[in-house]
Amino acid sequence: MQQVISELNTANIGEILLNEPMANHTTWKIGGPADLFIIPNGKQELSELVRILNRHRIPWINLGRGSNMLVMDKGIRGAVIKPGRGLDYVRFEKNIAYAGSAYSFIKFSVMAGKEGLTGVEFGGGIPGSVGGAVYMNAGAHGSDVSRILKSAEAVLETGELVQMQAEDLQFSYRHSLLQQLPAIVTEAVFELRYGDRKEIAAAMAFFKDRRLKTQPLQAACAGSVFRNPEGDHSARLIEAAGLKGFRVGGAQVSKLHSNFIVNTGKATASDVLTLMEHIQSTIDDQFGVKLVPEVLVVGER
Repeated sequence: MQQVISELNTANIGEILLNEPMANHTTWKIGGPADLFIIPNGKQELSELVRILNRHRIPWINLGRGSNMLVMDKGIRGAVIKPGRGLDYVRFEKNIAYAGSAYSFIKFSVMAGKEGLTGVEFGGGIPGSVGGAVYMNAGAHGSDVSRILKSAEAVLETGELVQMQAEDLQFSYRHSLLQQLPAIVTEAVFELRYGDRKEIAAAMAFFKDRRLKTQPLQAACAGSVFRNPEGDHSARLIEAAGLKGFRVGGAQVSKLHSNFIVNTGKATASDVLTLMEHIQSTIDDQFGVKLVPEVLVVGER
């Protein structure tokens, strides 16, 4: 490992942390240590980083803002890559937006609105990064990333930097081809439409007020835990099963929104995972519906 660290330092990749607690980097505030936690400065450093890790056969995963990830208590063997400041930007050229993968998706939606651009109002309540939003085809309020993405730039597992058109990403509900490829988004290009600034602001204010009233945004959570089954909503099923408020250790089904699991203070990843599995088995037994997790579960159990 020391040889790898020395090589990374020589290449001036960026910040390197050893045995970094992942609880510091997830919105659930849960997760054991990562052997290596690396924050590359920009896309070229990211490309070189991936090449070095692959050359030394060190497994790696990508982390955005940690809002859709459950890291297990024993942590992550290998490396966690978190795009850094060089990928934290947005610029607008008429109705086309260029956003770095580390940029906040919420902030992107706000900035687009200020530019008088519509189409991304749904992103005002999605607490992830632009890269994570593309990866998961994030969506809300009847829209999602696939409807506005024009193209994405990504680093492949070889370290090669490539351009991918939206149609190449095979988008579907909360899914993209990126979930099957070891690839890291570096930049996303969105095609938006011109709209009325006042109408855009009103729509975002309405969505924000609705979120504040219906979601436990002040608690440590990871957003929706399960994907909605076709023709139904996971929250409705969970509530109908009598699981609202049900808890395992420090993990609890939110009393405000049944498809959220909150960390009440000392939850472990095992608590959350056990609760998720209990919800799945209960819903399957009572309704014959198999709930599919929306959150990513990574690390050693």
